[in-house]
Amino acid sequence: MTLLEALALLVIGALAGFINVLSAGGSMLTLPLLMFLGLPPQAANGTNRVSIALQSVSAVTSFLHAGARYVGLSLRLSVPAVAGSLLGAWLALQTGDALFKAILITVMACSAVLMLLPQPRLETRTLTPAHLTPTVYLAMFAIGLYGGFIQVGVGILFIVVLYRMLKIDLAQVNVFKVLIVLVYTLPALAIFLIDDQVRWGYGLVLAAGSMLGAWLAVKVNMSPRGAFVVKWLTIAVILAIILRLLLG
Repeated sequence: MTLLEALALLVIGALAGFINVLSAGGSMLTLPLLMFLGLPPQAANGTNRVSIALQSVSAVTSFLHAGARYVGLSLRLSVPAVAGSLLGAWLALQTGDALFKAILITVMACSAVLMLLPQPRLETRTLTPAHLTPTVYLAMFAIGLYGGFIQVGVGILFIVVLYRMLKIDLAQVNVFKVLIVLVYTLPALAIFLIDDQVRWGYGLVLAAGSMLGAWLAVKVNMSPRGAFVVKWLTIAVILAIILRLLLG
């Protein structure tokens, strides 16, 4: 790895980490970069999971230090998401690329509409396990299924669905998302490790940048304007994903 390659990994990693923690879609930057640097697609996919896992650790740690709540509830929500992802990964092996693209465009378009609908009436209640209804768990399973099936933009779905169903501030919703994504990522990373599809040198340098970006994103998320930034960055990422799919 050259100095220029390491610098590119750090810079793009920081940008992707910032985007991933505040919204989703950072892998649209990191995966092409890893392949441009010579990694085969499967190795790039596996190596990218190192960055996602470590940036999530950085974000979760920073959120906890900033006083984030509901860690236990986030862990509860991650269980059906992981179960769904395992089924989704199996289904992905049975499906062609054209259907992937059609499903992804449809899901992202629906997410954009949901984000632009009038804001739900937010509640100041203290969330308890009783508020995690079977419908919420089913939604987490469905998002996990989608994530295992396609992966791109899965963080957006966590934001949109939890925002609408739990009726809490977007900044708090984002805390849920980050912790769920951390738990959700670890089994996938383990699979790539077992298959020897992780290049640690590239992955750790990329992760160093993404952890910095994640730390900065937490500062923005916990600020008074955090919910505003999360909403409009998410919409911008959705539109970018749709545009790229339609043009490419």
